[in-house]
Amino acid sequence: MFEAMDDLLAEHADLERQLADPAVHTDQTRARNLGRRYAELGPIVDAYRQWSSAADDVEAAHELVAEDPDFAAEAAEAEQRREECAEKLRRLLVPRDPADDKDVILEVKAGEGGEESALFAGDLLRMYLRYAERAGWKTEILESNESDLGGYKDVQVAVKTKGNPAPGEGVYARLKFEGGVHRVQRVPATESQGRIHTSAAGVLVLPEAEDVEVEINANDLRIDVYRSSGPGGQSVNTTDSAVRITHLPTGIVVSCQNEKSQLQNKESAMRILRARMLAAAQEEADKEASDVRRSQVRTVDRSERIRTYNFAENRISDHRVGYKAYNLDQVLDGDLDPVIQACVDADMAARLAHQ
Repeated sequence: MFEAMDDLLAEHADLERQLADPAVHTDQTRARNLGRRYAELGPIVDAYRQWSSAADDVEAAHELVAEDPDFAAEAAEAEQRREECAEKLRRLLVPRDPADDKDVILEVKAGEGGEESALFAGDLLRMYLRYAERAGWKTEILESNESDLGGYKDVQVAVKTKGNPAPGEGVYARLKFEGGVHRVQRVPATESQGRIHTSAAGVLVLPEAEDVEVEINANDLRIDVYRSSGPGGQSVNTTDSAVRITHLPTGIVVSCQNEKSQLQNKESAMRILRARMLAAAQEEADKEASDVRRSQVRTVDRSERIRTYNFAENRISDHRVGYKAYNLDQVLDGDLDPVIQACVDADMAARLAHQ
């Protein structure tokens, strides 16, 4: 049972030796990668040790039962603990998405519904910012295009974790299930007769790429600069600080104008471009390996309606996993964990079923 553990235990011990070497930490990228892998293996090693200890307890309990049948109850309890430890270890050994530990760039775009959709996009942005705050993550708005009434036509925000997260607790591991169409049913602020309208906003969650993961040839980029503009198109800057980058081979276009400096806008645009290119490459790889990589819960397809927010009933429904709760006000205030956990559990069940 758990034949793969010998290799993982050896790798964990080797990582521990490497991280104890001060020379390793002169290379921050290498030290960070080693630290991430060590943090990933730590819970698996701990779970294996707990299972081994429980297995020893079962063996000892059966020896006692052989001498005195009155110890049968203790033996049954020991066997139950061993099974619980085995199930925990099985779940930890399920192949994980290699991007789970990554930080993300989260994009929210208004969809059908005009100004009401833009206002809802703003609600979603605040929900994610508050959820990130609860999780202790750092957020940075890279680019935003506000609507006339204070919503967002589109907005990109970087979400980063602190340190090395435990398996399943990374930013992408939690937020990747947010990708898709979010539908809202409510009386819009622009509606004078109190009628409930339905509109939607799209969310895209991209694992943030590091420089070494995506190779971008400078000759493949067309970089245009222009003056920043605010809601309604009015100019908010007298210098050409806004930047538009077009990746010619793929046609991906990224624009940034939030910062006052052209250099800062270019850096933000390049971060978004790298993330989009990494996501495109990953999507292509997933298509080629579709029989191997299966998941019940779709993640980054913005064309798929995944969730409905019904204000009249204070109800939130996730259509992928059948989740429903009547605490929409709390969810929009950042209490998103139960909704996300339902998706995580469904995804884990699907992965276990295909082991």
